[in-house]
Amino acid sequence: MILSRVIIATLVLVSLNSFAQKKRIRDYGVVVGVLKTGSNNAITDVEGVKVGHTTLVVGDSIRTGVTAILPHSGNVFQNKVPAAIYIGNGFGKLAGYSQVKELGNIETPIILTNTLSVPVASEALITYTLGQEGNENVHSVNAVVGETNDGWLNDIRGRHITQQHVLSAIHQAKGGVVKEGSVGAGTGTTCFQYKGGIGTSSRVIPKAFGGYTVGVLVQTNFGGVLEVNGVPIAKELKNYPTQFSYDVDGSCMMVVFTDAPLDARNLERLAKRAIMGLAKTGGVASNGSGDYVIAISTAKENLIPYSSNSLYNETKTLRNEEITPLFLAAIEATEEAILNSLFAAETITGINGHKRESIPIEDVLLIIKKYNGISNAK
Repeated sequence: MILSRVIIATLVLVSLNSFAQKKRIRDYGVVVGVLKTGSNNAITDVEGVKVGHTTLVVGDSIRTGVTAILPHSGNVFQNKVPAAIYIGNGFGKLAGYSQVKELGNIETPIILTNTLSVPVASEALITYTLGQEGNENVHSVNAVVGETNDGWLNDIRGRHITQQHVLSAIHQAKGGVVKEGSVGAGTGTTCFQYKGGIGTSSRVIPKAFGGYTVGVLVQTNFGGVLEVNGVPIAKELKNYPTQFSYDVDGSCMMVVFTDAPLDARNLERLAKRAIMGLAKTGGVASNGSGDYVIAISTAKENLIPYSSNSLYNETKTLRNEEITPLFLAAIEATEEAILNSLFAAETITGINGHKRESIPIEDVLLIIKKYNGISNAK
């Protein structure tokens, strides 16, 4: 058993070196939107947020993984975060939705994985939460787990993800630079008929409007007609579904974090804007696509204690009239995160010899330059 874990750990390490990104879209001179990014241009630009991956690449058929997003470094169950979930298209298996909808908060880290690993990921989150100091008397945990179906490249029926893989992603989570592309929960995914994966981006709104940060992380596994900065890439490359059958189906998990003090109602409004970012890339939220957005506020003054001596939660909430810049930030960051997931991903071959080529970057850049009135490409 110990030897097998060592082998898997070695394979995971190899996979991270082999399939992690070389460059992001901005590295090619393509600038999305008008707002400034945070220092890492990642969801971790929201203070306290951490991301961890477990990547599982074994033999010729296992291509899957786990991505964990932590809203803060403390005990999330004891200090819950305001949250909302918006369903763009509900063909999916998102766990934990109803309690978030009812209470407006999240009490665990967020886990992303493959469709058939949602139950084991939920079990792992329960194990993690019950084992934390201070949670000795906890008897109910609402685990939040999102998914996409990586069955084209991965032996999904084998259900190779274990609790330990999930716990490893949580314990490895850190701030700073986030690995993107064919890693973690994005190891076996497909986007616009190319290799998809994990992508992230952030925006910082001007100080005059609060100076807040919005960070987005996506797990891309969906189809449509690809555009980059309004440039019709799929049309130019003649790479789009003509019959609009199963080849545009899939899912996209979008996780939006902000340090702005928002309640669940306005977090749901913010989440809706992430769908606009997906649409700007050419996503169509097809019949068989699970397009979910989880939005969280990490504002320290609005953390929700599990227990309190007071009858009231004292919070500070941004006025409706002040939220529009955050909407723009969510749209731009989602759009760029999706594009980063494509530009960062490497070609992967998986089960039954199925192969997903990475996006042809040089061809795409030539097309963007052709439309230089639309693009900011150098």
